Amino acid sequence: MKRYRDYNGYLREIFGERVQKISLDAGFHCPNRDGSISKTGCIFCDSRGSGSGAMINRGLSIDDQIIEGRKFAERRYKARKFIAYFQSFTNTYAPLHRLRDLYTQALNHRGMVGISISTRPDCVDHDVLRLISSFQKDYLVWIEFGLQSAHDVTLYRINRGHDVACFERSVIMASDHGLNICAHIIIGLPGETHGMIMDTARYIADLPLGGVKIHSLYVTRGTPLAALYEKGEYGCMTRDEYLEILVDFLELLPPGMVIQRLTGDPVPEELVAPLWALDKTKNISLINRRLEKRDTWQGKRYRRSSGGK
Repeated sequence: MKRYRDYNGYLREIFGERVQKISLDAGFHCPNRDGSISKTGCIFCDSRGSGSGAMINRGLSIDDQIIEGRKFAERRYKARKFIAYFQSFTNTYAPLHRLRDLYTQALNHRGMVGISISTRPDCVDHDVLRLISSFQKDYLVWIEFGLQSAHDVTLYRINRGHDVACFERSVIMASDHGLNICAHIIIGLPGETHGMIMDTARYIADLPLGGVKIHSLYVTRGTPLAALYEKGEYGCMTRDEYLEILVDFLELLPPGMVIQRLTGDPVPEELVAPLWALDKTKNISLINRRLEKRDTWQGKRYRRSSGGK
C-alpha cells in the first residue's frame, strides 16, 4: 500500500487497468508571454511553456501527436486506454470554437477515455468551463490550474501575473460546473520559508480540489530564473531538503486528494540545476522511503478548517 493516493492507482480504480496520458502541444500561447500581461512569463517558464512532456510534438498536428503517443504507450506500457493531456502553455487561451474543435478532435481517437486541460486561472470563464464540463457525460475530465504558491508576495516575485484570489475564484467557478480540479504547486520558490510552503498546503487542502501536482523548482536555460541563479541570487534545494518538505506537505493534504505528481520532468539538455531533478525513478523511491522512515502518510496531519471553502 502506498502512503499517498497516487494518480495511476486512482485511474485503475476507475478503469480497472493502466491508463496512459498523452501529452499534447496544441500551439496555444500565454497571456503572460504575448504582452497581454507581460512578455517575460513566469521566471521559471522555458520556451516550451513548461510542457516538457509534449516537447517532441511541436509542429505535429493533434492527430499525429496522439497517434505517435499511443504507439509509444502501447509498446512501452501495454496501455489500451488514454487521456488527452493538453499540457504546453495555456490551453484555454483561444476562442471557444477553436477550443471545442481541438478537444473534440483529441477525444475522437481510439482508446481515449478522458481529457486533462492545463491552464491559468485567469484564462477561464463560465463559457469555457461549460464547454469543458460538457465532455463529462462520456469521459473523465480534469482541469488543471497553476497556482504555485498561496502567497501573493511570491506570485509577484515570480511574475505569475495573477493573484491568489484569482485562483480561488476560478476553482470555485470550476467546482460549480462539477469539474475535477487539480492545482499545480512548486516547492522551493524564491523567498519562501518552510512555514509559507505549509501555508500553501493548508490553503489548497481547504478548497474543492480533487488533485495536486507538486515538484521542486528547477532552473532551465534561457529563463529569468537561470539569470538569477547564475548571479548567485537564487539557490536550489538539496534533494534531502525537498524530501523533508514534501513529506510535511503531504501530511497536511486531505487523504482523498489525488497526488498527480511528486517530482518534475526537466529536459536534460535544458536543465541548469539541480541535477538530482533528472533522476525521477530514484526521487520517487526516496519519497516512498522517507514516508516509511517517518511512519507517516498523506493526510496524517490534515485538519479541515472551520471556515473551509
